[in-house]
Amino acid sequence: MSSDLACEDSELIQSAKEGDLSAFDALVSRHEERVYMISHHMLRNHDDALDVAQDTFLRAWKGLSRFDGKAAFSTWIVKIATNASIDVIRRRQVRPQADLDTVELRAEAGSRTTPSDPEKPGVRLDLEEMRRRYDAAMLQLTAEHRAVLVLKELEDMSYQEIADAVGCSTGTVMSRLFYARKKMQSKLRDIYEEL
Repeated sequence: MSSDLACEDSELIQSAKEGDLSAFDALVSRHEERVYMISHHMLRNHDDALDVAQDTFLRAWKGLSRFDGKAAFSTWIVKIATNASIDVIRRRQVRPQADLDTVELRAEAGSRTTPSDPEKPGVRLDLEEMRRRYDAAMLQLTAEHRAVLVLKELEDMSYQEIADAVGCSTGTVMSRLFYARKKMQSKLRDIYEEL
């Protein structure tokens, strides 16, 4: 394949189905950052997000022959990543984690609008406290509520795309999103009142 970047996902999928590992590698390269970010936002843990990303692409490789192309590959891979993240969350609920991971994300939501002025003393501490509080609030959401919140607010997916990714109706997506937002607001109300 002369130019992997110029190929459409459908062409890469067809080549990968025929056993071309470099085509599947190109698909991984195109989608790995998004898969990692979705997993990290849901799990709030760098190592778990890396494990889920690896598991997502392993599942995709094993299930590629069953991919029918009715949905976009990106939708299919997001669905796999979301379900793998939900599995990890459910396992954590059975066996809770001892501590929270405080690894910083590579890209922050709203980073394009963050001022570049040097931080004043105490601002860094305030940002770290806000991140800690946000992480704690996210961890209190159910896996299903966390999934729709991440896919809507951070991935900017439509209700239908989210419904396809998590396997429920758009009405259920809207209900879960409403509940997730309300819970986050109640947990973080004092932070927003200070801003």
